[in-house]
This record gives sequence, structure tokens and C-alpha cells, in this order.
Amino acid sequence: MLKAFLRQKAFGVSRISTTLKFAPFLPHSLFPSSLKFCSTSTSDQHSFAVSYLIHNCGFSPESALKASKRVRFKTSQKPDSVLNFFRNHGFSDSVIYNIIKREPWLLSCDTNTRILPKFRFLLSKGASTSDIVLIVTRNPRFLQLSFENCIIPAYNLVNRFLLSDEKTIASLIHCPSLLYRNFSALNIKLLVDYGVASSMIFRILRNSPHVIGSSDLVKTMQELTNLGFDPSKSYFGIALIAKRSVNKSQWNEKIDTFKRWGWSEETILEAFRRQPNCMLTSNDKINRVMQFWVNQLGWSSSYLVKGPGIFGYSLENRVIPRALVIHYLLSKGLISSSASLVTPFIMSEKLFLKRFVEYFGKEETSQLLKLYQRKMKDEDKRVQREP
Repeated sequence: MLKAFLRQKAFGVSRISTTLKFAPFLPHSLFPSSLKFCSTSTSDQHSFAVSYLIHNCGFSPESALKASKRVRFKTSQKPDSVLNFFRNHGFSDSVIYNIIKREPWLLSCDTNTRILPKFRFLLSKGASTSDIVLIVTRNPRFLQLSFENCIIPAYNLVNRFLLSDEKTIASLIHCPSLLYRNFSALNIKLLVDYGVASSMIFRILRNSPHVIGSSDLVKTMQELTNLGFDPSKSYFGIALIAKRSVNKSQWNEKIDTFKRWGWSEETILEAFRRQPNCMLTSNDKINRVMQFWVNQLGWSSSYLVKGPGIFGYSLENRVIPRALVIHYLLSKGLISSSASLVTPFIMSEKLFLKRFVEYFGKEETSQLLKLYQRKMKDEDKRVQREP
């Protein structure tokens, strides 16, 4: 029986329960030593991990104690090799420590089988070392995903719409969560099923990939449909981007800002339907445009409901110079006061000059051109002087 106990001891902690059955028949000195063997082994490993995390990765004692439950190493060989792996692939120490704090399990992983294939794959698609650093830094959970079952299928799915490795890599840098295959696939399928055009899915993936990473995308799409947006039209995608880019409190703040300038809930909704991007404008920009339009020009804010895209234009380089021209023409009676005040602001530069500057007599054209160009130059100089 003593030999059986010694064999159990050799097998370690996993079989100590069997030994306990025979404890009353064993020499008293053997049983305590076995317990000491088990607890010391676990305790030593745990305390070493805590110490390593504190002294080598900048963890606080509290966070090190918590993170030590997610790592398995008894010596510094494995974690040292992981840190060196990241250093050799362009990661600075500060970035490495930040990643490890978010994903401490990395210190126990086999970098050659778990991480290196993912890096090589991205490099083969044209990603630079700095691109990979950005992707990992922004979402290190990407390193936990299966290379074969998640990374490759998700990449191919995004690339199918973007039709370019360069654009796909750019979208992944902006939103690494696109690499979560199931999540991305479900949301892209949702867009397709709703009738959103491939060209708009391309636009979303290219410019606002975070929309595809939304956890409750279907709720927003249903809300927009109820507001009268047609999923097959481009404005549906623009509205979707706007709704997913502004959180609820920010959205309500913008509504309150518009209301302070005389807009009602109905007019705000009308403006949103006409140009969803108006809700991406900052509160400061809304106030500055309204202040110039209402207080300086003396025009009603209600005109802007018909052309809310004005909020997205540069106030200094577009809105103010064109407004001065229109104001001059109105004062001279050269255009009707019943004409749309927003039309001149949304047309191209070439068409604006043709219709509102060069259309009139030589003398008026010269005066208008001077007024317009002088204001443009004044604003350019002001912008250059600003720090």
C-alpha cells in the first residue's frame, strides 16, 4: 500500500483524492508532506506569475493577482519569448504592456502557432507592420480568434464588397471587429436582406465599418424604415451611418440645439430625411451656422430645413462667401426674394459662379467677383494665422 501511495504522489495533485481513501493506514509523516507538495507547487506558480506581471508588465498588485488566474507559466521563459515576439514585430513596450493588460493569456500562448500565421496573412494582403500594430492595439481580442474559421472567412467576406486588399486593410484598421466572422456576416446579410445596395454596403465598409460591428443593427434599421427611409435608396445607408455614429445623449443634444433656433420635432425629422448627415454636425457648428444665417443675414432658420446639407459645408470657405454674394444680389434687386435661398449653397463652384456671379452685367460681375474672392482670401489668411 505504501508503494501505491508513492505512485499516486508521483502522478501529482490530480490523483490525490484516491490517496485520501488510504490516509488512515499510511505513516503519519507521509500524508502532510503530500499536501505540502501540492499546495507549494500551485502557490509557487501563482506567486511567480503575479510577480512577473508586476515587475515585467507594469501591472498593479491587484490587477496582477486577477490576471494571474488567466496565465500558466512557472518560469520567465514563455512570457519572455512572447514579449520578445511582439517587440520583433514592431510593437513598443508601452503598446505591448497595454495589450497584455487587456489579454494576459497571451503570455502563455505559443506565438508561432497562435499569432504568427495571422500576422503573415495580413502582411500577404499588403498590410504593413504599423498596420498590424494598429489592428492589434485597437482590438487585441482579434488574436484570440481562430485563423482558419474566423480570420480568413471574415477577411474574404469584407473583401468581397470592397474588392481591394488595400481598402479591406484600411477598414480593418478602423474597425478590427470586422474580423469576427459570425458578427460581420450576420450584419452584412441583414443589410442585403433589407435590400441595401452593394454600393452602399461598400460605402459603409469603406467609410464607417463600425456600423457593421453594431450589436443591435436590426433595431436601427427598423427604426429608419418606420421613419420612411427606403433601404434601396442611398439615403438609407447615410441615415444608418448617422444613427450609429451618434449616441443617444448626443442625438438629443443636437435636437435641443436645433429647437433653440426655432425648429420643431417635425422640421428636424424633415431635415434628417432630406440630409441625414446634418445630425453628424457638431453642436458648435450648428450654432455658428444658425448665428450667421439668422443673426447676421437676418434670414429665417426655416429655410435651412430645405437644405440641411449646408451644415456640412465649410462656414468660412463656402457658406459665408456665397451668402455675401446672395445678400448683395437681393439688396440690388438682381434676384427675387422669393427664390430659394439654399440652392446657391448646394451647387458646385462652377455652377455658382456661372449663375450668381458671371451672369450679370460686366460691372456687376466685376463687383461680385471682387466681393466673393476677397472674402475667400480673407478667410484663407485667417485660417493660416490660427494655430
